[in-house]
Amino acid sequence: MKRVYRQSQLWSVILAGGNGTRMQPMIQRWLGKPLPKQYCTFVGTRSMFQHTVDRAVRLTKPEQTYTVVAKSHELEAWSQLDGRAFGKVLVQPKNCDTGPGIFLPLTYIRAKDRGGTVVIYPSDHFVYPEERFLETVELSAWMAEWITHRPILLSAPADRLELEYGWILPGQFHPTMKGHPLRTVEKFLEKPNLNQAREAMAANGTWNTLVMVSKIEAIWSLGWKLAPDMMVLFERLGEVIGTSEESKVLNTIYAVMPNKNFSFDLLQQVPQDIMTIELRDVLWSDWGQPKRIEETLQKVKKEPAFSRDYLAAV
Repeated sequence: MKRVYRQSQLWSVILAGGNGTRMQPMIQRWLGKPLPKQYCTFVGTRSMFQHTVDRAVRLTKPEQTYTVVAKSHELEAWSQLDGRAFGKVLVQPKNCDTGPGIFLPLTYIRAKDRGGTVVIYPSDHFVYPEERFLETVELSAWMAEWITHRPILLSAPADRLELEYGWILPGQFHPTMKGHPLRTVEKFLEKPNLNQAREAMAANGTWNTLVMVSKIEAIWSLGWKLAPDMMVLFERLGEVIGTSEESKVLNTIYAVMPNKNFSFDLLQQVPQDIMTIELRDVLWSDWGQPKRIEETLQKVKKEPAFSRDYLAAV
């Protein structure tokens, strides 16, 4: 693939601040302690978090990879990063959902490179094979250089009536991207009921992976459009990055930071501002339930790194 963007302009954001509460009963039985699912090694020798970090630095320079973690998981994150090439780790004073989780690293990246392109990766999703997945990410980065005003979301083909995923109802193919599966978004549907899921599947709906590729300013503008109360706080932080006031301001703004869910409070409000590209020949799964882990490993014919008895017990 011909790269029309400069690698120096491509940044990665890894979201690793969630708690993964639905997986905790199984993890507690397995490990004897609570641990967010992204830090667990379900298959092979690397955790989902480590897989995501290693994946990200294949496309971006390590120093341009930003990881967001929760204060309560900071030691675990540092332990798992030991011996790996990585960039900056940002510790949130408190978890205010995925909106602040995304805009905090964007504030730091924007202070260095307003014209850059960013790839946002959740760290608790399974993708296979990684090579095909990264080809789509790289293609999206190429497209972002032409479609500078709209973020591009990667979506996964829907093969069942999944009620805990976010769905994307795709619109028209983008006229300037003939030959590439880039489409407008007609509607976002978060965690639908059974009838809504049936309608979405009948309309060729896809699953929202929340993997996003975008020019930084396009996401920044989206934030100002829909969450100005949050954005004014991050603008304040951006003014003091690199100064002695940085740590103090970070804690001050998080004391009044509103909870904002990136999917519910932003994306779902402006589907017309978002583009989507569908993953092809890639297996994607949000491992939020033990059942999904079991089904996925059966499909890829891999053995889990734990006894299957833990799956049966939950």
